[in-house]
Amino acid sequence: MAFDVARVRGLIPSLGDGWVHLDPQAGMQIPDAVSRTVSTAFRASASSSSGRHVSSRRSAAIVAAAREAVADLVGGDPAGVVLGADRAVLLAWLAESLSSRLGLGTGLVLSRLDEEANVAPWLRVASRYGAQVRWAEVEIETCELPSWQFEELVQPTTRLMALTAASPIVGSAPAVRAAADRIHEVGGLLVVDAIGAAPYAHLDINDLGADVVAVSAPSWGGPQVGALVFRDPTLLDRIPAVSLNPYARGAERMEVGGHQFALLAGLTTSIDFLAGLEETATGTRRQRLEASISSLQGYHDQLFDYLMRSLDALPQVTVIGRSPIRVPTLSFTVAGVPADKVAAHLADNRIATVSGPQNGGRLLDALGVNDEGGAITIGLAPYTTRYEINQLVKHLGALG
Repeated sequence: MAFDVARVRGLIPSLGDGWVHLDPQAGMQIPDAVSRTVSTAFRASASSSSGRHVSSRRSAAIVAAAREAVADLVGGDPAGVVLGADRAVLLAWLAESLSSRLGLGTGLVLSRLDEEANVAPWLRVASRYGAQVRWAEVEIETCELPSWQFEELVQPTTRLMALTAASPIVGSAPAVRAAADRIHEVGGLLVVDAIGAAPYAHLDINDLGADVVAVSAPSWGGPQVGALVFRDPTLLDRIPAVSLNPYARGAERMEVGGHQFALLAGLTTSIDFLAGLEETATGTRRQRLEASISSLQGYHDQLFDYLMRSLDALPQVTVIGRSPIRVPTLSFTVAGVPADKVAAHLADNRIATVSGPQNGGRLLDALGVNDEGGAITIGLAPYTTRYEINQLVKHLGALG
């Protein structure tokens, strides 16, 4: 059955605001079911999950359900799911914990394709302990991250590699498994940031070979919470804890402070929403996620092809990078018009995009794009339609 975008749009009240939302990098629009779940949980849960009161037990159940939902999303074990306020915060705490692996004579590999959340924490600990940083570079023309680099970059003393599953700026999806195989040859760890991949790809932590995968619920229409998933949950008890609870075990060793239980309830509902994108999907939540995301991919493949052809028809627009393996996200420039002015023009016509110096800073700096006024980043969502792409093209054409 064809993906029913009209049905999906009907489940998201904010799409009635008259805007064209092409800015999923800033957070996809939130389904009504998620909002209602959060509201209900705020009224019914306690601020602690350790008490014997019924509301405390309800809070504990919310945490357990959230771990199970995230595990289903990435094909992991609930025991390996760390929950927190934001995936960037969690990655920062992870870097602090794993800093004990780094020191003089050791090294780590970072990628120009990654967002700052999976770069800055590792640079800080490398600088503090004297570890050598090597960079995986992108091809300027395609924005691909060639996997042949991994063989050269990963040395016998390399302890860690941080890599995106897909760029939320230019859409390129590197060969994560090749990176995993290489870093594991020398006994290192691979940390994968999947913010750009969910919900576009069917994630499987075992197929990726990643030791840790980071996800962020706003990237698929969830509340402002994030998670780290450890492929081997026993690793959590073998690395230094960052928790303020000296008795913490397992995933709790990486969780600092209390949980936002209402938001975690919304996290579970948002993953259930993803699993229900394809109305005919059946089976376990993991199976329904696979069916729904596959259906969404088929819809997005056609829509993204239409988007690319439409932008290519505008001579003043230049799309940055054309990696053949990608998610439906891209950045572009308009000749002679700085990105902030393009974004303002589109916003004046009720089209939301992402722009500004914080948008893909290191990648766009490396490509020289920021020197020429920056870029506009857009992406498809489960609710994007051809009509909305036509509106974008129409108003971009007015800038020519």
